Amino acid sequence: MENILVVTKKNGKKEKINFCKISTMLNRASKKLKNISIIKIIKKSKIQFYNEIKTIHIHNIIIKTTADLISQDTPDYQYMAARLTIFQLRKKAFGQFSPPSLYKHVKKMVKLKKYDPILIKKYSKEEYYIMNNFIKHDRDMNFAYSAVKQLEGKYLIQNRITGKIYESAQFLYILISACLFIRYPKEKKMQYIKNFYDAISKFKISLPTPIMSGVRTLTRQFSSCVLIECSDSLNSINATASSIVKYISQKAGIGINVGQIRAIGSPIRNGENFHTGCIPFYKYFQTAVKSCSQGGIRGGAATLFYPIWHLEIESLIVLKNNRGIEENRVRHVDYCVQINKIMYQRLINQQYITLFSPSDVPKLYHYFFSDQKKFEELYIQYENNIHIRKKKIKSVDLFSLIMKERTSTGRIYIQNVDHCNTHSAFNPKYAPIKQSNLCLEITLPTSPINDLNDKNAEIALCILSALNLGCIKHLIELKKLSDLLVRALDEIIDYQLYPIISAKNGAQNRRSIGIGVINFACYLAKNNVKYSDGSANNLTHITFEHIQYYLLQASYKLSKEKGPCALFYQTNYSKGILPIDTYKKNVDLICKQNLQLNWNKLREKIKKYGLRNSTVSAIMPTETSSQIANATNGIEPPRGYITIKASKDGMLKQVVPEYTKLKNKYELLWDMPNNQGYLNLVGIMQKFVDQSISANTNYDPSKFPNNKIPIKILLQDLLIAYKLGLKTLYYQNTRDDLNQYQKKNKDYSQEYYCSDGACIL
Repeated sequence: MENILVVTKKNGKKEKINFCKISTMLNRASKKLKNISIIKIIKKSKIQFYNEIKTIHIHNIIIKTTADLISQDTPDYQYMAARLTIFQLRKKAFGQFSPPSLYKHVKKMVKLKKYDPILIKKYSKEEYYIMNNFIKHDRDMNFAYSAVKQLEGKYLIQNRITGKIYESAQFLYILISACLFIRYPKEKKMQYIKNFYDAISKFKISLPTPIMSGVRTLTRQFSSCVLIECSDSLNSINATASSIVKYISQKAGIGINVGQIRAIGSPIRNGENFHTGCIPFYKYFQTAVKSCSQGGIRGGAATLFYPIWHLEIESLIVLKNNRGIEENRVRHVDYCVQINKIMYQRLINQQYITLFSPSDVPKLYHYFFSDQKKFEELYIQYENNIHIRKKKIKSVDLFSLIMKERTSTGRIYIQNVDHCNTHSAFNPKYAPIKQSNLCLEITLPTSPINDLNDKNAEIALCILSALNLGCIKHLIELKKLSDLLVRALDEIIDYQLYPIISAKNGAQNRRSIGIGVINFACYLAKNNVKYSDGSANNLTHITFEHIQYYLLQASYKLSKEKGPCALFYQTNYSKGILPIDTYKKNVDLICKQNLQLNWNKLREKIKKYGLRNSTVSAIMPTETSSQIANATNGIEPPRGYITIKASKDGMLKQVVPEYTKLKNKYELLWDMPNNQGYLNLVGIMQKFVDQSISANTNYDPSKFPNNKIPIKILLQDLLIAYKLGLKTLYYQNTRDDLNQYQKKNKDYSQEYYCSDGACIL
């Protein structure tokens, strides 16, 4: 006879397990889903039950069992597992499935000091009733499982010690909307709140972690990206470290420009002492970055930037390498090498590159960003000066070392500083771009900070968001979404608080925002085109033309209402110079698509009314935020139809959007023959984007002899990226983490790494 199992309820009462009740819950969760077997879930779950099991453990087992059934043949289990999790989260938050009224919820949360009191001060009871009617709680049922687990782990307000949940996803969305439009006129406020709520709760707009986890709370720092420039002084180094700690603790990713720090052995105080070099200070910054866990949302992270011609470059390149000892390695931050055309030309011509300490070559570092012609003249002049400390290295050896370490670690990034300034929203004479951010998509002006009260310094901040291309049926839809996003992100600039005055000045004077995209792979699949064969080139051109046009249109209209950003005169936009005027013309060789919109009319409007925001676009990675919308990551091709995401809850399965319908249309990452098609698309995007693009390169060693990626291929792709005007390169991914690369080969020739016209700069 079958054993009768007893369950322990929350109140301690014990009773027989009611499988009819379980079946009812499962049927409810499976409503309108396909290929779901309730019997299979119960059968697989039942064998894990034990006598006197707690009800919460039963629910957890059922959720896990359902999630384990997610497959290409049965993708709808991801929605069922999500719904079962939502049932549980609602019960944790409200003690029942049905949420309370919005007004009652907000009053309680303000009293508990979980929500910003401004929500009660600025909205009446009547307005909460109106907003309550906007909420569609059944939209919680549209999440996939990996999305709900991300919401639970990172975004829903909770006590991270006890695990107590305080809100639902729809409350999160409506209150973000309420906060962002809190200063809008009464007659417009409710409509903007409704429109923004609908856009984010229907996944048409994707919001980043700082906004999702922070807006509505007492923490008011929502900038995803913080760019800090350090000069060559102890005061600046200490101020930089302090700035890092302040922003790391508030969920921001950090870019740190360390390129001015002098090389080891450089004289200090006219030779009274000599310098210890860069590495001790990099360690100092690493400690600052890792000092805070960002409230359990994510760990602190930073990227350090330095020029390719720095005297210590050979040591700095290998800092992430697993070989070596702790004294000569700084492994827990990432690095970006800054390059310009002159250095690429020396590679192509197989010439030497001369390395200097920035402290020994006055003005060279300044001109590296602001004036390429003057940089070249001064660089050659210093090369010929026998009194200046220097070192010569074969360009091919140096570039090969960079690519070797980029392949080995995946985390040596590239910034083409000349493209960042010649194809910039800013006039480099007034506001040169000297670094990027953690993820290599932000290109904003900075100036060194010397102390935390330094009013003359500029820490650059950028607030991000993205449009979900997978939800777009017609490009005209982008117009309203762009207007909503520009308005919302612009409001954040004044709504958030600033722990450092130099960050406040930079943010409020430039009002920079960066709007990108998610679900690009799904968008290509829906349009029956691919990354690798050129079929997506024209579509990409048309799409990103519309995105940039509508973003600029929204910003000039907002400027017409509220006035342009204070430093608008420092932008190229103020002279009527747009990204379509300054892009690398090699893009025209791969895409002959004509412009479709009236850019001349827009140009005149911008000159007349200005722009509210000095930048409007940036294509960022969206690894976490894209999961919320069950979308593909940013512009990246998926690695498989089912992606496994690691989390504290285990391995989460995410099926590509609309798999059943589009499974034969997606192009998977490792099915692409090489990086050429992808880089072409990024080059086309960069034609329009006024900041930068987090673009990755990807290599499958099994496609090469002896499972080794040839140096010639790595260098060729680097040169192709430069040729197409890419400003930055982010990760280099190697399949199966083989991280194998071509051993050093002394037999280099120009055609070895310059085939396919890659060397025509």
